[in-house]
Amino acid sequence: MGKVIAAVDLGGTNIRAALYSEDGGTLAQCALPTLAHEGLEPTLGRIFRAIEEVIREGEELIAIGLGAPGPLDPWKGIIFSAPNLPGWENVPLADILAERFGVPVFVNNDANVAALAEHRLGAGKGFSNIIYITVSTGIGGGIIAEGKLLLGAKGLAGEVGHIVVKPDGPPCGCGGRGCVEALASGPAIAREAIKRIKAGEKSSIPKFVEGPLEGLTAREVALAAIEGDALAQEIFREAGYYLGLSFVSLIHLFNPSRIIVGGGVAKVGKILLEPAEETVKELTMREFLEGFKIVPAALGDEAGLLGAYLLAKEGLYSSSSSHSSSHSSPSL
Repeated sequence: MGKVIAAVDLGGTNIRAALYSEDGGTLAQCALPTLAHEGLEPTLGRIFRAIEEVIREGEELIAIGLGAPGPLDPWKGIIFSAPNLPGWENVPLADILAERFGVPVFVNNDANVAALAEHRLGAGKGFSNIIYITVSTGIGGGIIAEGKLLLGAKGLAGEVGHIVVKPDGPPCGCGGRGCVEALASGPAIAREAIKRIKAGEKSSIPKFVEGPLEGLTAREVALAAIEGDALAQEIFREAGYYLGLSFVSLIHLFNPSRIIVGGGVAKVGKILLEPAEETVKELTMREFLEGFKIVPAALGDEAGLLGAYLLAKEGLYSSSSSHSSSHSSPSL
């Protein structure tokens, strides 16, 4: 009977689960729709089902790792709230899963979990100080300092999307204003395109949209930008500039060797990242840039699952050699 670890990537759209051998070999994977609008209990049921689908007879489950939207308490495994998961308020997810499956459970923010994977196995391998940033529906991040995941006093560190880069800028979902998430995320890029097209600016963007203009996403803006549309390119240049401003603050605060950029919007590549790099070169103190690079994430969609596996594996062995709670987040 082999020892195995279950990993879960809990998203607003899909719940993905995987089973790994202790040495990281993938044994099984599955994905289920989250259907978050149905509320807490049905979503919990689908998490149970996803884990049960990957567990195989004859294997000994020794731990579960899970990456979830935050904010959350990584030591107690409590989800404080999750904008994409209606009804999730102060949910003791680690306790619920530990009771169901009878093994230690480790929960952390999804961006932190992806940062862990990129550091151990991906684009940050070999560097002690890296920052992972995901540019998608939101902008999130995870910070690895001296080889360990930086959690902060309440486990909330790494919310890079809420660095203010334009104090008089648009409102953000966090309640603030001018956050980089409100200016450079996928929805922010789409909003800017819709606003400017409705104001009469000429663009080929609408030809990429099926249905009304309001259904536009960053993907269509990217397609137009790649084809050479001037407005689309300008919108991505502005988003890249604001993203770069957030990088400048992060570089001066944490002195990383790498900023690793992942997420769906970042797949557009240099159209977004070149202006970010230019901003960094222009505004960062020279000493910080020696040996520093902005690089694309290496693990793609697998970062969440691999990170959840690593969270559980490293947490299991760090807690077995200390007096940690059975479901606390390790000092990674």
